[in-house]
Amino acid sequence: MTVGAAGGLNVVFKAILDDGDEVIVPSPYFMEFKFYIENCGGHIRLVETNEDFSLNVTEIEKAISKKTKAILINSPNNPTGVVYDQKSLEQLGEMLKRKSKELGKPLYLITDEAYRRIVYDGIKMPIHFHYYPQTIRITSHSKDLSLPGERIGYVAVSPLCEGAGELISAIIFANRTLGFVNAPALMQRLVAPLQRNSIKIREYEEKRDLLYNALRSFGYQVVKPQGAFYLFPKAPIEDDVAFVKELQSKRILVVPGRGFGKPGNFRIAYAVETKTIEKSLPGFKEAAEKYGLKGK
Repeated sequence: MTVGAAGGLNVVFKAILDDGDEVIVPSPYFMEFKFYIENCGGHIRLVETNEDFSLNVTEIEKAISKKTKAILINSPNNPTGVVYDQKSLEQLGEMLKRKSKELGKPLYLITDEAYRRIVYDGIKMPIHFHYYPQTIRITSHSKDLSLPGERIGYVAVSPLCEGAGELISAIIFANRTLGFVNAPALMQRLVAPLQRNSIKIREYEEKRDLLYNALRSFGYQVVKPQGAFYLFPKAPIEDDVAFVKELQSKRILVVPGRGFGKPGNFRIAYAVETKTIEKSLPGFKEAAEKYGLKGK
């Protein structure tokens, strides 16, 4: 168990990376990944996703080189809310098996699953271990149990992973040498019986629908999220920072897309009260009208 998903990612990178190793990350992505990787001597290599933010396995394959040590994916994704489906994971797993054989070394697939239990529309999250043996899963309970600030999660290594015992020992050792020592003992005990519990997903789903439908009606281009609690609309002007400032003038706080590797978009978090979302809608509409978006 680890001090949240951030702690888990850091100890995994410390355990597997040598200086100069590359980690491939689909973009848009959570910006802290870059610093976790660089802290351990690695380099991040970003690859574009498809237009709907789904995995582009072809682009990932093109990015693989002798320097590649791992591929890091985050599903449901922050900032887009997109869930990578079974078909794309099967394709990714087959491609990684082939490339590992070509390179003569195992490529790790690291999955950040902090939002795994927050999915909508009856979607069933694929189990990544089923598609690729060299998989390391990392998750956190701060999201699925609504415990913000309570840093508790875990790292799980596939039992089919080559050298699993040595890898687990390295992760445990890195957990101590990075100063985490161990995840808080009290929280380890408290979350143990809650592994099948989660927050009320329906409430998040209703907030997603309220905000998504409203933005679409105002003329915004936005991919409907399948999980997490973010939307990632396209800004109506090229300068996403300028548009974020426009929304700030209307007391709406969002984040520029360039911070997630995708200029021209912006991220909205709807993990707030419904009335907060409702109060924001006139401001979103005014901004849309100012920049010429056509409502429906």
